Amino acid sequence: MRAELAHIKAVLFDLDGTLLDTYQLILDSMRYTIETELGLYCSDEQLMAKVGQPLAIQFTDFTSDPALIDELLKVYRAYNEARHDDVVRAFDGVSEVLAALKDAGLSLGVVTSKRHELAQRGLDIAGLAPYMSFLVGPDDWPEFKPNPGSVLYGCRLAGCDPSECVYVGDSPFDIQAGNSAGCVTIAALWGMFSKAMLCEQTPSYTCSRPTDILSLLA
Repeated sequence: MRAELAHIKAVLFDLDGTLLDTYQLILDSMRYTIETELGLYCSDEQLMAKVGQPLAIQFTDFTSDPALIDELLKVYRAYNEARHDDVVRAFDGVSEVLAALKDAGLSLGVVTSKRHELAQRGLDIAGLAPYMSFLVGPDDWPEFKPNPGSVLYGCRLAGCDPSECVYVGDSPFDIQAGNSAGCVTIAALWGMFSKAMLCEQTPSYTCSRPTDILSLLA
């Protein structure tokens, strides 16, 4: 462990794009929903611009009608969940990283914008659930990233001061939330957003692949 991180007691992770490789599933689900329900044909960048925030917030880029957003949520979830279990997987190296961090005595948890039940399902399928002490989803905490509330709640569940926690995420919203919470932040460059977009949020560290985390924390 790097000397300046010797005080760290817990590591919190975002889920999609950080632990789980779900980019194509999310993109396909967004495209299907927006094209079939709204008749809009959007670029990948437009469809994925707000990934990392709750789905209802993502859909405000396409409509301001609350009733229509509710319908989009139903269509997206039906499409996504019908395919989820067959395609969800952990990024290469993630299991190795989690095992090493756990062996080093660090508490591990997930703070995600994905609904708790589906997030837990993804962890179970990918074989990552045994490493995690807790999971925080948007149905567990009322505020969402980039607000720091869910990350602060994760720190509380870990029994640590935010300054003793690392938050690892692949979206600008993750880094904003972690920084605002007072955590050490690691930008996951293997995820859904570019290095330039993540570095604009001044993460404490960047890692190009999951195993790079071990050079910092194990």
